Amino acid sequence: MRFGLYIFASLVLIVATVALGYSVNPDFYLVDIMGVNLNLPIYIWITLPMIGLFLFTLIYIFFDGLRNYFFINKWKKDIDTLEKALFLSLVHEPKEKTFLINEIKSISVILSKASLNVSDNVEGLSPRLSRVVNTIQKIKNGEYVDLKDNKLDKVLKSGNPILIQNRLNALESDDKLIEDVMRSTSEYSKEVKEKAIEKFVEKADFIKARKYIDIFDSKNFFIILNRITNDDKLGLTIDILNEFVEVINLTCKDYVQMAVITKKYFKPDENLQLFKEYQEKDEKAQNAYLYLLFEYELMEKIASFLEEHGENDFMKFRAFYEIKTKNIRYKLEDIIDINSICNERRF
Repeated sequence: MRFGLYIFASLVLIVATVALGYSVNPDFYLVDIMGVNLNLPIYIWITLPMIGLFLFTLIYIFFDGLRNYFFINKWKKDIDTLEKALFLSLVHEPKEKTFLINEIKSISVILSKASLNVSDNVEGLSPRLSRVVNTIQKIKNGEYVDLKDNKLDKVLKSGNPILIQNRLNALESDDKLIEDVMRSTSEYSKEVKEKAIEKFVEKADFIKARKYIDIFDSKNFFIILNRITNDDKLGLTIDILNEFVEVINLTCKDYVQMAVITKKYFKPDENLQLFKEYQEKDEKAQNAYLYLLFEYELMEKIASFLEEHGENDFMKFRAFYEIKTKNIRYKLEDIIDINSICNERRF
């Protein structure tokens, strides 16, 4: 029953009782209560219990309504808090939330430790949750989403998988972001940094790459190196090559691979001098230096180099040297797999 209708019906009943009582007996009746004489009409005495019940009912309804009002407010606040908790779990940033109603708290506490993965769009969600689910699905499908438009840029932390995937999506087409990552690698996750370098070396030349030399490894260095052609050396010079060699920790195989490439684009004298210097600083470059000596067929220098080292070192080269001294017109690659010359005990 509605509160207003109850009051109206109660007042009608009281008035009707008073009218009926007055018409039946309008006389007065005297009552002594603790020395106090109350002389009231009989119809008033009849309606006093009704009026008392009515007043107490109003008081009860008021306080019960007030209690329900506060409970509903708690419920609304908890529903809003629950939506926020679901939002944070969907974006993989769960946090503890304070709930006012114990029943909701007991079933929602798991959201403070859980990250939710949605496999598809969900119908019937609140606008806020619907937007975030649609955004996540777009990112999973390889799209780049402006997180500022979705108010997620300040919610997602640097290691968040959604943020990482969104940045990876952006790197496919955003050269500006690639440069930003290259300049500030410490601000980005490992996956984003590796992807940015990978995309960078697909297009960059050595002049541009030398600005970011500190974050290069041998893998990315050789991606650029292998892009060199006779028509485009990508700005490679001996000085630039030396800068990369000083920074990158090259292996024996790396030096050999580099020698195979540089022999095509550097003059024999400058290339040989280059690797002579490398092998003097780093013994891992000795196989590459020997390889070039054989490529340029400098037999006296080969003999001198081998004499300077133990008879058990460079066994494959020594065997090939014996063949070459018999004037057999073989090339090193005809006898030895250059990818295996670093497999001797020295390395």
